[in-house]
Amino acid sequence: MAVSDVDTRLLRHFVAVAQDLHFGRAAARLYVAQQALSRDVARLERELGVRLFDRTTRKVTLTPSGERLLARATELLAVHDAMLEELRDTARPLLVDVMHDRSTALRVLEAARPLAPGAELEARFHGGCDAAVRGLLAHRVDVVFGRLTGVRVALPGDVTRRLVRLEPLGLMVLDDDPLARHDTIPMGMLGGRTIDTSGGNPEAPEWVELGAELVGAHGGVVAPDHHPGMAAVAAAPPEETTHHLRATGWPVLTKTDAAPIPGTVVRPLIDPVPLYPWTMVHRTTLTHPGVGALHQALDRIVPAEGWLDPPEGAWLPAADRRLLDAAG
Repeated sequence: MAVSDVDTRLLRHFVAVAQDLHFGRAAARLYVAQQALSRDVARLERELGVRLFDRTTRKVTLTPSGERLLARATELLAVHDAMLEELRDTARPLLVDVMHDRSTALRVLEAARPLAPGAELEARFHGGCDAAVRGLLAHRVDVVFGRLTGVRVALPGDVTRRLVRLEPLGLMVLDDDPLARHDTIPMGMLGGRTIDTSGGNPEAPEWVELGAELVGAHGGVVAPDHHPGMAAVAAAPPEETTHHLRATGWPVLTKTDAAPIPGTVVRPLIDPVPLYPWTMVHRTTLTHPGVGALHQALDRIVPAEGWLDPPEGAWLPAADRRLLDAAG
């Protein structure tokens, strides 16, 4: 029988034994019976006409033929698996976490959809980059947007990162708050005021960290964590957000693209302008056509809207200062 006719399952079982040099451990790793694994290796040896292992009661070793086959079989299985992954990537929807409604990430997704007419791009809303990265690690989402600094879980090494936008931040205040009379709010006006940085949101520690550093650096007071049952103002419906602002009197730190909420206004912060760094992340091996469409959309939007042109003297958390250098 020609080598090209060998069942990939037999090769996979051979590689497992060759890596462990122990039939029992390899069988456990493959979730097959040890007797069945031994039969598969013996069948492969018959089909190839060579002995692959030297077996004694004490140990298992590779023969010279086995060593040669291990190198080639590992390469072949890697190509085989990559081919199947590419086919699956093309056929299924691309799952993109956009964090929340009206976000920068959602704008990119909407701009990318027409650029990949034969592909499906679906949005997910985790409400925080930390939660989205955990979804990426678990293969529940494919592409993540947000501030990576402050995320509590480590990203794998096989990811592509692209800085997308340095988005100015603002304050959401009640429309009858004295701060609402200003078109912009200088950071010096935060001195002594309690600012809600959504400190109760367990899904976005990266946002909470940024907010605490910003407010603390400019003389404000970070609001205490929200009471149990209210994970974050950002996750609440509009009427609850308005109620929360009236009950506490705390302005809410927000992005300037925040969805309008009745009874409130968003005023940009200045002197300095604080920025939220958006980065797009996906696995380097991801071949779904929607990924190319996302990058193509960014190639158009970023220069057109100056997303990486921060104002002079802009503020970023200390851990993100290098992003200003990269953008500049």
